[in-house]
Amino acid sequence: MTESVRDFMDKKAVAHVLEQIAAFLELKGESTFRVRAFRTAARTLASLPSDLGTALADGTLGETKGIGPATLQIVQELAGTGRATMLEELREQVPQGLVEMLAISGLGVAKIRQIHDALGIESVGDLESAARDGRLARLPRFGPKTSENVLRGIAFLRRASAFRLYHHAAEEAEGLRLALERLPGVSRAIVAGEVRRRSEVVRETVVVVVTEHAPEELFRRLALLPGVHEFAGEDERRMTLRFAGGGSAQIVVTAPPNLGTVLVHATGSDAHVAELTGWAGARGFALSGAALWKGSDFVPTPTEDHFYRALGLMPIPPELREGDGEVEIAATDALPPLIEDVDVRGFLHCHTMYSDGSTTIEELALACRAAGYDYLGVTDHSQAAAYAGGLSPDALRRQCDEIDALNARLDGIRVLKGIEADILQDGRVDYAAGVLDRLDFVIGSIHSRFNMSEPEMTARMLAAMEDPHLTIIGHPTGRLLLAREPYAIDVDAVIEKAARTGVALEINADPHRLDLDWRVLRRAKAAGVMISIGADAHNVAGIGNVRFGVGIARKGWLGPADVLNTRTAEAFVTFARARR
Repeated sequence: MTESVRDFMDKKAVAHVLEQIAAFLELKGESTFRVRAFRTAARTLASLPSDLGTALADGTLGETKGIGPATLQIVQELAGTGRATMLEELREQVPQGLVEMLAISGLGVAKIRQIHDALGIESVGDLESAARDGRLARLPRFGPKTSENVLRGIAFLRRASAFRLYHHAAEEAEGLRLALERLPGVSRAIVAGEVRRRSEVVRETVVVVVTEHAPEELFRRLALLPGVHEFAGEDERRMTLRFAGGGSAQIVVTAPPNLGTVLVHATGSDAHVAELTGWAGARGFALSGAALWKGSDFVPTPTEDHFYRALGLMPIPPELREGDGEVEIAATDALPPLIEDVDVRGFLHCHTMYSDGSTTIEELALACRAAGYDYLGVTDHSQAAAYAGGLSPDALRRQCDEIDALNARLDGIRVLKGIEADILQDGRVDYAAGVLDRLDFVIGSIHSRFNMSEPEMTARMLAAMEDPHLTIIGHPTGRLLLAREPYAIDVDAVIEKAARTGVALEINADPHRLDLDWRVLRRAKAAGVMISIGADAHNVAGIGNVRFGVGIARKGWLGPADVLNTRTAEAFVTFARARR
């Protein structure tokens, strides 16, 4: 059982170590080939389908493409000892702060070396001071604007460094959950916290463990697990484990009769629990993290449904537990039915080999059919997106012909003709009207000029929404989670315009985007705006993105009727063409 925990956690930790080695080597000026070898190995390990221990034991890791003899040796050392001699040696040679600077937008290796050599700077804190006092701006090829960008990059880095993307955190949490559930005496383990609430970024992994045994007995086993770097007991029923490589997880232990109360607390959010505590207190209940009491009487809560019903509330889905009035609404049994994965009938926003995807239209269609979708909306990049192999009008016509031929011979799925058309700087939608006329629908997206002012960017978006061919606004704020902030835009003005024109707004389900933000969706729903869920898939694996978009839709209180691609193909096309 301990091997399962070690295997899972080490896979991520070892990949992180290899990434660190690559960064140190790059800053030392080592060959590009050597740096790339370590980065390739890190990516390979991170996506390894099997357990690390199994792949090491049966020799398949050494035969895996992307893992060379040097990287394999480091993996073996880490798996056996938890240490990497090469990384320790590199840390003696290159200041850690220089590696951290690589994460600041706009600073590459050459600039970091220049900063270090000219100013003796070895930490992000020192870099911030130099940017503020003018020393950075006086360096050749820098200047005041670069200093301002560095300060913004440092601020963003500090905010982002405490979080992980949802899909990474969810994968890690599920692996830990499965491993914990196999431990002796554990009857069940449940992922809680931000992962269970399907937050787009996650600060902390939380797992609730159900056992009849005393918590300290379980904690002793956990503290001795291979791969656990350190541990700290927060109280008699909670422990934080820290793993080699920097990951951590909070383990919460409960007996079965209290599971509902403990799981609600461990899932959070703090604001939701605060609302519940106030509600419970006003009705004579005492709510602690470990149990629910009515006066001096213990109230058993073996499930969350028991917990909420005891307080006179309809059960509240984890995605809605954000302290946004959900408790009062639950008291009136008025929480909306939320969309489920199976409600999504159309697979939208995907790229094929015609632009920057890696699959053919037919391969994607067959995979979508196998996944249970009724229709597929192909949306390769338009001609303005030359960097992504955007389609010329002739290429788009050829694609349309191919789709017509495919629909004539494929059963069980319909392929719709679409495009992800760039919204140009002046608000025009890429292509002339005659080209767009043949398409079933059009997604309009901004892919350039992100530095426009808020009034300029808003005017650009609103102008595009006047085009009668436009069906959906793709990734409406342009954000990349933990990497790029949204461009400046008046989202409320976009919502108002969408409601007036009948343009749908997208939840881009790529886990690096998840845009629109769930906090905006309730306003869009209240305004009567239709939402679509787009996978932004570039290969067959991208079909799995849809579930991330569904999670965001649920957090935004959306039901099936609020989402465009829960409709039939015919109803979807009717919606798209109603504007023409």
